[in-house]
Amino acid sequence: MITEYKVETSSVGDAERIMNDMARYGWKVVAVTPNIFKGHGIIITFERNRESKL
Repeated sequence: MITEYKVETSSVGDAERIMNDMARYGWKVVAVTPNIFKGHGIIITFERNRESKL
């Protein structure tokens, strides 16, 4: 089993749509933090487990 992570930036208004889209592909939200680099928006960290292709 391999654990993958993906990080997306988003506006607060688009966050729900992005989270629901990613959930359809097996990703779950593990963290949501403010985007202090840009001064607005959020950073969403996703995680999923998948079988190794070896």
